[in-house]
Amino acid sequence: MARPLKRYVCQSCGAVTTKWSGRCESCGEWNTIVEESAPAPGPAGGGLARGGRGRLLEFTGLTGSTPQPPRLKSGINEFDRVCGGGLVVGSALLIGGDPGIGKSTLLLQMAAALAKQNTTCAYISGEEAVDQVRLRAERLGLADAPVQLVAATSVRDIVASLERPEAPKVAVIDSIQTMWLDTVDSTPGTVTQVRASAQALVELAKRRGIAVLLVGHVTKDGAIAGPRVLEHMVDTVLYFEGERGHQFRILRTVKNRFGPTDEIGVFEMSDRGLADVANPSALFLADRRGHVSGTCVFAGIEGTRPLLVEIQALVSPSSLATPRRAVVGWDSNRLAMVLAVLEARCGVTVGANDVYLNVAGGLRIGEPAADLAVAAAVISSLADEQVPGDMVVFGEIGLGGEVRPVGQREARLREAAKLGFRSALIPQVRGGSGPAPRPPEGIAIDEIEHLSDLVARFQPADRPLKRGRREGSSDRRRDQDQD
Repeated sequence: MARPLKRYVCQSCGAVTTKWSGRCESCGEWNTIVEESAPAPGPAGGGLARGGRGRLLEFTGLTGSTPQPPRLKSGINEFDRVCGGGLVVGSALLIGGDPGIGKSTLLLQMAAALAKQNTTCAYISGEEAVDQVRLRAERLGLADAPVQLVAATSVRDIVASLERPEAPKVAVIDSIQTMWLDTVDSTPGTVTQVRASAQALVELAKRRGIAVLLVGHVTKDGAIAGPRVLEHMVDTVLYFEGERGHQFRILRTVKNRFGPTDEIGVFEMSDRGLADVANPSALFLADRRGHVSGTCVFAGIEGTRPLLVEIQALVSPSSLATPRRAVVGWDSNRLAMVLAVLEARCGVTVGANDVYLNVAGGLRIGEPAADLAVAAAVISSLADEQVPGDMVVFGEIGLGGEVRPVGQREARLREAAKLGFRSALIPQVRGGSGPAPRPPEGIAIDEIEHLSDLVARFQPADRPLKRGRREGSSDRRRDQDQD
């Protein structure tokens, strides 16, 4: 009797090796390699040598009319927005997020909203019992929604139940890491099981026209646990973000075959579940305090939506040999670049100070258009001069100190004017870009071309923008060295 073949698979990246080791050579993670049974080898050449010729494929051109795929709108506007207008029939959606962030709550609310619109929905829980799901539904006020509940982890049983003629049109699988397939000889949650289970469920969605929503766990780095191929198999990938200390939750689209990517939906967590935030800019600026130096309002773009957030900076003298650089909600490397440009191109001494940067509201910003707003907040804190409370700032900073224009200028200015802002500090439009479009009524435009123009607006006339260590710190250190 032939011995079963064994292989060793990394549970972090999916790399396969022939022997066990403590550290994966592909991703560098420790203690992630697990022994699994290898699949039975197929015939040589993948079976092509024994079989006959395959059928001829019929090719077509790019021209032609393709109808838009039908969508199921849940009525939860922020969820429908990130999906591109609603759930596409026969699609597979993967949603990931930290534990306790609200993934199960959101999907239960979505399933209940669709069920109340006469769309049959099934909620299949692999982590909780039916009674636990019922308790959550009662707490959210959804106990009367006709959602079909079941607690199961066998993919074979789930597929057989969803193959029936009266099968639901929407199926929520919570979560994919708890599913297992009896044809795979490995424990649930391993790379092989997650990949095989997801493949069976995605195939079911395409074949039966069911919208399947998969909940995915995340690793300590914030990525969805399991093989990276899992995100390639599904049609849409969503990440649920948020800080435990904030009531806001951000649903972000990372991949969408039926709509735009980088779209976000904003929710507010309460004791009644997740509620849509129709105007996120007003909510992020609700607790904003005027008449404080080091704060600046940035007009950004998230997907197709303009969004105004407050950027806060604090520059204080440091008593340490290496000053601190603490960043929340932005790229720390980007902050280091802005500070270097301020020192090298504008003569602003920041190196001997601690710099703290925060994006208020728990939102994470990734676009380079926030460079100018960050620089304005840093200079405002360093000079102890306030940025006008009715001003928004956006623009990209180059290494030469030049301020570069950014896209969707009109949408940013319209959002600022709608919320009552009266001025905007923005990059100057170059001559090759054509005439600058007229700004919205009621908002004055202040264009700058170089970062030194920004420094000149905040630099006091009686002193330069330089702040060193605390007074007496160097003298005390000199006395200690002499002793």
